[in-house]
Amino acid sequence: MDSVIQRLKEKHAPDSRVEVFDIVATQRKDTIVLQGETTSMPAYEELILLAGSMPGQMEESIRLLPDKELGDAIWGVIYNSVGTLRAEPRYGSELVSQGLLGMPVKILEKRGGWCRIQTPDKYIGWINGSVRAMTQSERQQYLRQPKVVVTSVFARSQQRADSDFPPVSDLVVGNMLVVKGEKEGFYQVVYPDGREAYVRKSDAKETTDWLKSMDLAGESIVNSAYRFMGVPYLWGGTSSKGLDCSGFTKTVYFMHAIILPRDASQQVHCGKLIDSSGDFSGALPGDLLFFGSKATDDSPKERVVHVGIYMGNKRFIHASDYVHINSLDPADPLYDEFNANRYLRTKRIIGEVGTPGIENIFENEFYKQ
Repeated sequence: MDSVIQRLKEKHAPDSRVEVFDIVATQRKDTIVLQGETTSMPAYEELILLAGSMPGQMEESIRLLPDKELGDAIWGVIYNSVGTLRAEPRYGSELVSQGLLGMPVKILEKRGGWCRIQTPDKYIGWINGSVRAMTQSERQQYLRQPKVVVTSVFARSQQRADSDFPPVSDLVVGNMLVVKGEKEGFYQVVYPDGREAYVRKSDAKETTDWLKSMDLAGESIVNSAYRFMGVPYLWGGTSSKGLDCSGFTKTVYFMHAIILPRDASQQVHCGKLIDSSGDFSGALPGDLLFFGSKATDDSPKERVVHVGIYMGNKRFIHASDYVHINSLDPADPLYDEFNANRYLRTKRIIGEVGTPGIENIFENEFYKQ
């Protein structure tokens, strides 16, 4: 039974970051007892079928996620500028990712004040607060409402359309808010938790205008990346409050309405292969550069641990200590010998939208009306 469980995990849920399959089997006399939880219905159905074909009796108490105790409220929306996801439901646990204000999420289960959620890139983590639960009909109603997206790297909303009034909250690039109207250079907005505020028009765009003005080109990607220069490195960070390497590349592409997978080791499987030998003649601005350790006889598995955005002329911008520019050219004063020695490959995202792992934001099932 243990080997069956392992085989099904490898088949249906090989990446525990995006799929839960935590099942254990014990034996009580002639009865196999299956316990645990999973988000994969195909894995669950195949497991029950295989277990039922084995000699003896079977009992199972496997929870299918989203948990049935949630009822219809299995959706949610982030209502703080940044919501923090952790590996386990405790504050001392590893920070694994972040969700941005206005981001729709799926709620998988609740434990005390913690919710286990899945973000649009399918990443799973635990969050305390920051999420307003919704039914499917409430989610659809929310998605249909007109919105603004924050385009300034940092901003704030205010209680009145006047800079002298106290703020309602801070805001970061990529936040989305329902827009009710306009007043004296401000958008009147509503948070997912019902708070009302005003946001300067210079800090945001209506999403329809944002999408019309979108230029998914290498120069635009690089220009967006420049805006994060100096933002400090934060393990698990995907916002302008702090970014890790893949959080940086993901956020830059998100501001071009593209959803990428969360981690570098996931992003490396996306897009078109441009180079794997260190010849950058075919690389273009906006391509992603991946770094790590190659497979060897002693270590047969490749490890992808870092990613940056190619700028041209062998230079790249990346989050390492803080967002800055380095080069893979030994003659360049910005030469980065450490990353040059662990370069793996270059992948192209532009022109590959719709291929595995690269989605337009409004084609994603979480955002789709």
